[in-house]
This record gives sequence, C-alpha cells and structure tokens, in this order.
Amino acid sequence: MKILSLFDGISIAQQALKNCGIEVEKYYASEIDKYAISITQKNFPNTIQLGSVTDIKGEDFKDIDLIIGGSPCQDLSIAKKNREGLSGSRSGLFYEYVRILNEVKPKYFILENVNSMPKEAKEVITKELFGIEPVMINAALVSAQNRKRLFWVGKLIGDTYERVEIPQPKDEGILLKDILESDVDEKYYVKVNEKYGLKGLCTDSEKSKSMTASMHKGYGNDGETTVRIGYLNQGGQGDRIYSPDGKSVNLSANSGGHGDKTGLYAINKPIILGDEKLQVLKEGRTELGKQSRREIRQKTGADSTSRSSGYKAYYGREGLKSNCITTGLGAEGMVVEDYQIRKLTPIECERLQSLPDNYTEGVSNTQRYKALGNGFNCAVIEHILKYFK
Repeated sequence: MKILSLFDGISIAQQALKNCGIEVEKYYASEIDKYAISITQKNFPNTIQLGSVTDIKGEDFKDIDLIIGGSPCQDLSIAKKNREGLSGSRSGLFYEYVRILNEVKPKYFILENVNSMPKEAKEVITKELFGIEPVMINAALVSAQNRKRLFWVGKLIGDTYERVEIPQPKDEGILLKDILESDVDEKYYVKVNEKYGLKGLCTDSEKSKSMTASMHKGYGNDGETTVRIGYLNQGGQGDRIYSPDGKSVNLSANSGGHGDKTGLYAINKPIILGDEKLQVLKEGRTELGKQSRREIRQKTGADSTSRSSGYKAYYGREGLKSNCITTGLGAEGMVVEDYQIRKLTPIECERLQSLPDNYTEGVSNTQRYKALGNGFNCAVIEHILKYFK
C-alpha cells in the first residue's frame, strides 16, 4: 500500500500496518514536531517526511491507497475551557485534511478525533466526510487504557465514499496491573507531605468501585473502566489516584498536577522486612493508633524516620488492619503491604498505546509523554485495518 499520513505524530499507523503484515510501498508523513519526527525516523527510517499539511498539494500524489490522520483536538476536547471548536487555529486544520482528501482521492481514508467534542462539531465533520457517521472505539477493549475516540472510515466507490462498517473489538480484559514495570526509578514516585497529603485512599477493590461510581458523577468520561481510590491536594485532574486493578486514565499530551500526562496510581508492593528497619512516615496516619505503631517499632527495631522518597504508606502487624490493608508475619519475617503513589513510566505509556517497549526512546521523557498522548492506540488501528477489502 501507498500511505499518506496527515498529522502523523510518531507514525503509530505505520507500526499498525507492520503488525498487520501489510507491506508498505511508500509512506508519506506530514508532521512538524521535530521530536515526533525523530521518533518516527528511528523506527521507520524510510519514511518520507513532508512537513506541514498546509504545504501539501494533492496533485503530487498518485495512486494513494490510504489517507490516515488524527487532526488536532485541542480546540474540540472537553478538557479545554472556552474551546473554539473547528474555528480554532489547531482543530481548524481538519479542513486541510478534507482538502487533501478531495484532491488525492485515495481508496480508503481514516480520520480520528476525540469522543468528547461538541455534537455540532461531530455533525460538521460527518457532513464534510460525505455523510459518513463515525464509530466510537474505546481503546480499553484492546489495551489497559481508557481512551475513547471517534473514527470516520470510508472506502472510495465511484466518485464518492461509503462507510466501512467497523465492529467493536473483542474485550481483551487487559488491566493496568498487567502492563506495569516491576522495577521503577524513584523519580516517578510522588513526594507526599503535609501540604499535598493523601486523602480518601481506599485500596479495598469492592469498596473503591462503589466510591468511584459516586465520585465520577459530573465527569462521565472514565467511570466505567477506571477505579478512582483517592486524591492529593484538592483533587484536581492530575492529582486523582487510581487503582491498577482497573484501566488507566486517558493519556494526555498536555496536562498538569502530580500525575502530569499519565495519571497517578497506587501500586501495591508487598515487602518482607526481615531484619530491616520499618520506617513510618511522620505525616502518615493509620487506623492502628499510637500504641500499635509503637509496638511495631519495638518489634522491628524501626525508627520513625520518613522515607526518602516521601510517598505515603500504611503499615500493620500480625492481627491488625489499617485502612483496607492487612499485614502479617510470614516465615521470612514481617510482610507489609506498601502502597506507593506514582505516575507511569514512558515504557508503561507505550504499552498503553499498544506499542513496543522503548518505541519513543531517544528524546526526553517530557517529549515521550507528549508524543504518546497525541498518538493513536496502535491496536485500535490494527483492528480497523482488518476490515479493508
């Protein structure tokens, strides 16, 4: 196939084609972000880079099999206040997609954009794309990420396009805990202190699911697949804490808070203390009470020094419980359920987008997160490509 990819990003569409076993004769990519381009060229050095979509002339491209692209969503997304919609400088580039599509007339086209766009914008896009209605696919079906996107998919029949029927993917049942790295650098952990204290943490799965149902009232975008169990500070979007027993929140190219671009997660790591000292956070509060905590320190020889990483943890001893966490003595020593609050690593985010590990390696972590937040979910694109005949 000959491919023209508009707003190509890091060429996740090219990875999807590869995974599907579809031979690519030529792959033209329109992208202006230098970091995204460097990631693409690392993985697919034969990619022909074209620069901005505004400079593309349809007459220069013949016999293109597929035009694919996710036009910028910044002015359409519910995450942006006072969004300008298709009149905005970024999302308005959708009309460049339409221009090029009409000039090139490929055999197929795929356009992707956010599910949270206003109804009016969705209707405009559908009208411009020959009346073809989109299909909404949540990447949660094929990955551990909750990511709802609209896909307009058309096939050239005569002089116009008709809708390609894309059924929903099979639910693979992948949870965040299934894709987590086992050994993660301290820099990804949140340093919890009195100012940004941990609030509302409940790690009991059934209780937290019921909590999530009520906490998500008013948000309505990820309550079905994520399990929210607590928050930091005032509980802003980047300070909400989720359980790895559910899906991750939607990766974002532009967001803030402690969970900038990835969200925050309470990762459970049982620790066998043995002869090691049990360190109790000064700012930490548990249901054990002072007497029980004193007993723990006496039993383990621990002091009350805060952990250098600063994350919140709860501790107990045999026969005691603390905030949904049970601990006990095993044959090898005291077992502690240690919930560490952290954001996700770039590799974990690559896995959320169904990409190979280290696909985005070679640029800073900031640019890796941004590029991944802007991208397709690779497995979703693979699913769509299977219905091209």
